[in-house]
Amino acid sequence: MTSMAKMAFHVAVTDDALTGLNAYCKAQRKREEAWIAERRRELLIPGMSRRGAAAVRREIRAQVAAMRRAGEFGGTRDDIVARAVREELRARGLDRKWPKPPEGGTDGPGRPWGTPPSRPKGEGGYTGRVSVNLPYTLGDAVRRAAYWTSKPAVEGLQDWADLWGDGPDVAYLEAQRADLPAELVLLASAGSLSAPQSALEIRDGLRAQVLTTGDLIRAAIDRVAAEQPELPDGN
Repeated sequence: MTSMAKMAFHVAVTDDALTGLNAYCKAQRKREEAWIAERRRELLIPGMSRRGAAAVRREIRAQVAAMRRAGEFGGTRDDIVARAVREELRARGLDRKWPKPPEGGTDGPGRPWGTPPSRPKGEGGYTGRVSVNLPYTLGDAVRRAAYWTSKPAVEGLQDWADLWGDGPDVAYLEAQRADLPAELVLLASAGSLSAPQSALEIRDGLRAQVLTTGDLIRAAIDRVAAEQPELPDGN
């Protein structure tokens, strides 16, 4: 893959996180636009030749690109989230080389086997959605980190299900995902045998150890949403 290749992620987020991310990106864009306007006022002299003016604009664009790379400007939303993802990986101690997962190990849709949605939709849940394109090497690192971090817990959940079955809550969620009528959803969950409380606690502990790509990117977006730079004067 070339350095320009991207990997797309589509992540469900809370309304607060989405609002905070959009506000941060808007503020960064306004800062950049204000800086560009000021530089043009300084450098574009009345009566300058077209060739000279084009050279000035080209130099300003090059300066902006360099300042984005240095983190002085946020850049696009993808740039901003990518920077936060790198910070999140470092904070969790996951910013390292990971072996390649087995073929097909990271290609399945949704969350890993045996884990319910980390937060329900609806009020207080994931009602927003963010699509982000990360540099391919970074996106691949996210997928590998999530896979290998979660692997022991996922295998434990598979062993648990072999012993106790999926349980009523998983049956309920699966029935909901299948868009069954409400009556059938309840029947599906009622028909699943319940494990004893001690076994349920073990299962919940294993679930808590599962880390998904969505979990990592949501945490990165929360980092961005927590920062609210002031808009330039007049905006």
